[in-house]
Amino acid sequence: MARNYPTTSGERSDLLDRIVSLNRVAKVVKGGRKFSFSALVVVGDGNGRVGAGLGKAREVPEAIRKGMDIAKRNMITVPIVGTTIPHEVRHKWGAARIMMKPAAPGTGVISGGAMRAVLELAGVKDVLTKSTGTNNPINTVRATLDAIQSMRTAQDVAELRGKTVEEVVGKRLAAAYRAAAATGRIPGGAPAESDAAPVGAATPVEAKEKAPAAAAAAQPAAEAAPAAPQSAAEASTPAPAAEETPAKPAETEGPAT
Repeated sequence: MARNYPTTSGERSDLLDRIVSLNRVAKVVKGGRKFSFSALVVVGDGNGRVGAGLGKAREVPEAIRKGMDIAKRNMITVPIVGTTIPHEVRHKWGAARIMMKPAAPGTGVISGGAMRAVLELAGVKDVLTKSTGTNNPINTVRATLDAIQSMRTAQDVAELRGKTVEEVVGKRLAAAYRAAAATGRIPGGAPAESDAAPVGAATPVEAKEKAPAAAAAAQPAAEAAPAAPQSAAEASTPAPAAEETPAKPAETEGPAT
């Protein structure tokens, strides 16, 4: 029978850990029953990093230690804007169906069971959640982590669309996103003026390949083009007249002597 233990293991570390569930498993063999334990442990730093692991062993302390090691190796980054998540998300993992919504400051973590452990250790302070599927904590934790990975920030969407953050969410929310990026809770994303190329534009590699062909095609056209006409001022200016050399007087023969 699974048991929920929303407490920490007590190990000294920079990371916070919480044992979400501890399950005893009995295997019936010829000589009797063999007991083992599985521990679901969630680990986080309270500042946007969280992970979960399922450890199995013949003893409870060993199962918890294995679960913590697995959770530390599989930590993910949680996008946090202010004290909440960027946007609403509905996700399904197996039989688990969950929903998470952003909340105003001061709301708190409105959640229960396994989802609360993941969000609190991730550093989310205000969020509304609901689990409408199975109550299995293992599937619920996996669904929560998968939903967190599917979330995108305004910077990510702005880069994909080739726009600025202000054009996507407005000036007020753009300031909140930049403040979150400055604290390192979300990636920096697109700058104020996006350098992303619009959809359908040539990539830098394609532009380099097309440049020599365009230059070769332009050269014969430039040679065949007629000379440019003179401007109106040049056309109205008369050409200077050629200087006339005075005619030399013809030499006359003197009288014959």
